[in-house]
Amino acid sequence: MKLLLSILALTLLTSCYSTAERNCSDFKTGTFEFTYTIDGIEQTNRFKRTEDLNIDYHEGVEDSSSVRWINDCEFILKKLHPVSNAEKEAIHMKILSTTKDSYTFEYKRAVKRANKPSRVEKGTATRIK
Repeated sequence: MKLLLSILALTLLTSCYSTAERNCSDFKTGTFEFTYTIDGIEQTNRFKRTEDLNIDYHEGVEDSSSVRWINDCEFILKKLHPVSNAEKEAIHMKILSTTKDSYTFEYKRAVKRANKPSRVEKGTATRIK
């Protein structure tokens, strides 16, 4: 009887658990935008991604980065024409979950700096094309 109750309890607990949907390959290419806030000011960034290139369009300025896919849900961005030492650092992007028209992601430096904590940021990008 105890075994039956244990199995029933375990079945009920595991049936409530669900993982976030991730159809990452649907978002490898396309045109997207996301909104973020800096110093209390909301801004929108638009970007176009191909299999190996990411082009950002922000305030009339175009900026390109190379894209190197690690797997369907993770990739590394590296600026093609960095103008500062900070822009020379590669960024590790990870798609956490997807919906029909958007995906939630997190990003951080691809290489951890010694004696400094990693800062992880999150956002949501929406497909516009």
